[in-house]
Amino acid sequence: MPKILVYALALVLAFILVPGSTNAEEVKKLRVGINGNLCEGPTHIALEKGFFQAEGLDAELIRLAPGTNFEAITAGSVDVSFGLLATLIQPLSNGLPIKITTGLHTGCDKLLVKPDSGITSLKDLKGKKIGVPSLTSSPIMFARRGLAQAGVKVGDKDSEVEFVVFTNAELPLALSKGAIDALAANDPVASLAAREYKFSIILDSAKDAPFSNQYCCAAYVSEALAKNDPETAAKYTRAMQKAAAWIQKNPDETAKIQVEKKYVAGDPIFNASVLKTFRYIPSVSGAVSAFGITARELKEIGILGPRVDVDALHKNSFVTLPNVPDSVE
Repeated sequence: MPKILVYALALVLAFILVPGSTNAEEVKKLRVGINGNLCEGPTHIALEKGFFQAEGLDAELIRLAPGTNFEAITAGSVDVSFGLLATLIQPLSNGLPIKITTGLHTGCDKLLVKPDSGITSLKDLKGKKIGVPSLTSSPIMFARRGLAQAGVKVGDKDSEVEFVVFTNAELPLALSKGAIDALAANDPVASLAAREYKFSIILDSAKDAPFSNQYCCAAYVSEALAKNDPETAAKYTRAMQKAAAWIQKNPDETAKIQVEKKYVAGDPIFNASVLKTFRYIPSVSGAVSAFGITARELKEIGILGPRVDVDALHKNSFVTLPNVPDSVE
């Protein structure tokens, strides 16, 4: 081969292989687990508004059956997902292979009663039945924390209330018919029930202290991704932070996109009114703080076993990623 052709070929190959060059820029595929919840809007918006793409991610949103996120990430079916901090703590103490990367918003759990029930405070729930979507869900964790703070015993062995499981679709009807005395649910289920059945809200994580100042939902990545490809984990986290901050400024458009793209069912106007009660100002330190507070309360209640080292659990459940800001507004 003539020397001039060899030289030219070498130049072309060098250009192609130079790290950081346009041709060498690798688009990373990312499998994102979703459930179709209203509050996981950052995932929907990160895709629809190009935040994933801007970070060099080819994100595939994989819809999972309710309650199967942990199984999916453990099995390697998804790489990342979105969840409520209170539901992550106990599984993490049992070895769930994930790392939390940032908090995304506050709010989204409520405790409701019938307006004519005579129940006006959490203490009035002693001896009552409370409906929940599952015994490991965020609503039951929220209810137990609130009741414990009000002096109501909620331990597994000495509980002064009874928790009864119903599907989200059944909960409002069960309360209306008197099968339960209260219900604990996420939004938009809780807000829809309050509107349609005229239920009273006696505890609201979006409005009532101390819960209103604590992050409830967070982004997390598989332990394998955090260890083997922290840059991709960081790109996912930054995209989610930017999407959450966008929602804070554009709740009406967010709700419209979620319904039109069939991520979430319902009325966009009503859904937007619910989104406006959440505070979508993403924060890493906010998630770290809320996790520590919640974990200690869950141990005091007895949800975490006596041998769980809360400080070690707190430290090991998070990962510090390159170029991820603490907060985005």
